[in-house]
Amino acid sequence: MWRAGSMSAELGVGFALRAVNERVQQAVARRPRDLPAIQPRLVAVSKTKPVEMVIEAYCHGQCTFGENYVQELLEKASNPKILSSCPEIKWHFIGHLQKQNVNKLMGKHGLLPSETVSMVEHINAKCPSLEFVGLMTIGSFGHDLSQGPNPDFQVLLSLREELCKKLSVPPEQVELSMGMSMDFQHAIEVGSTNVRVGSTIFGERDYSKKPPLDKSSADLKTPVEVAQAH
Repeated sequence: MWRAGSMSAELGVGFALRAVNERVQQAVARRPRDLPAIQPRLVAVSKTKPVEMVIEAYCHGQCTFGENYVQELLEKASNPKILSSCPEIKWHFIGHLQKQNVNKLMGKHGLLPSETVSMVEHINAKCPSLEFVGLMTIGSFGHDLSQGPNPDFQVLLSLREELCKKLSVPPEQVELSMGMSMDFQHAIEVGSTNVRVGSTIFGERDYSKKPPLDKSSADLKTPVEVAQAH
């Protein structure tokens, strides 16, 4: 065991990234056979980290990165060094939604589990510029696994089962984005198809370097992600 971020800080991004990928595969091997056989996507969360670290991770085989702040995402996605060094890079925006784009589609803090199916139905029927791809949650912090699986992860699994039955969608077509630096292995073991890992790869964050809050961003931090723009 190691403290999140300590390995990357001491031994470098490449070493930490390899260690995380090994832990991902170990968790996949422990996953029950009745879960969809989907290789989990590792999203390297590079918020507050310099361009050089993104390029270093890319050079070690990491292609998918996540950012929490609109301004930082736009700056990195258009950075000449990244554009020239990382031609196949993919970006995930995992932060606050913008009010003008949401247009009352979601509540202030995401969705209640009971609202999920009706929201997906609304997206599919009324939002041609959105594509439903899956569900996202953040697991209960500090959950004691000796007491059983993380209850938030279990809720998301149940929601996918309910949604797939009601909408006649195969489970393998509905992603589950759950698991971060401290719990991504457990999340994969119970069915996550997308994990968001930052400090374990890049080291602890220096929030004094955080970009100023983008005024176009809402205070809509969503625990359930139900769609992405085309």
